[in-house]
Amino acid sequence: MTDLNRQRLAVCPGSYDPVTHGHLDILTRTSRVFDRVVVGVVGQSIRKSTTLFTAEERQGFLERAIAANGLENVEVRVFTNLLVEFARECGATAIVKGLRAISDFEYEFEMNQLNRKLAADIESVYIFASAEFSFLSSTGVKEMATFGADVSDLVPAEVAKALTERVRR
Repeated sequence: MTDLNRQRLAVCPGSYDPVTHGHLDILTRTSRVFDRVVVGVVGQSIRKSTTLFTAEERQGFLERAIAANGLENVEVRVFTNLLVEFARECGATAIVKGLRAISDFEYEFEMNQLNRKLAADIESVYIFASAEFSFLSSTGVKEMATFGADVSDLVPAEVAKALTERVRR
């Protein structure tokens, strides 16, 4: 297969704890640019000590939301190794991440430099959040749900229900 015939594959990593409409917006837009997209669900994050949902639950939420949105060129996998190693395993030439604010940029700039040191052949691509999702974070959604706020317009219906049940415990 020549470079001209090679499929463009991107990895979109994240904890997705839980998946939000903002995540789905970035995944939808990424799926229009790349031939194939692998959503990489971080199995155990170094940055975040615990997750509300297991990796398998998060994978399931994503798979069902992706199917509901008709994203046929997107698949979901859990990974527990370095991101660039996961990207190589998938055959990805790009890592795609969404950016909401300056604080996201500062963190992602640092991560980009580290990833380039480890894998200069894998490009980092950033997609800015759509205006209606620029404030949206999984952490914010979890906090809102914990205090009884309605999050049904921020996450898929299945996730809103599971989130409400989980934080009530």
